[in-house]
Amino acid sequence: MYSLIFLTNVLRLLDERGITKYELADRSGISISFLSDLTNGKANPSLKIMESIAQALGEPLPALLEKTDLDQDSLAIISPHATAPSLPEGYVRVSAILTEFQAFTVEQWDSANRAQIATSQKR
Repeated sequence: MYSLIFLTNVLRLLDERGITKYELADRSGISISFLSDLTNGKANPSLKIMESIAQALGEPLPALLEKTDLDQDSLAIISPHATAPSLPEGYVRVSAILTEFQAFTVEQWDSANRAQIATSQKR
């Protein structure tokens, strides 16, 4: 599922920024044939390749893996493998740039939510 989310985000950014696959291949140091296979859903990228593509696009890799414009139903239709959600309903993962104080606050919320999830899973 993560490679599918990554793929949809890469394609969206290419379109938004007017970057061709050839330009992305050149910037990321990845062969155009592999990048073409990747963007056509015929290849599965390694973490190293995903990081190279993220750097070439000027995006943090977690941001390309955590969010997509597609809803869960659309992802289920285009994904050949069904996957279970990694978080209980009502919880989401996000990637953000924060001040130190904001990060401190978010870390406290994260700890509290993880404890709450762990407690509810034990029941």
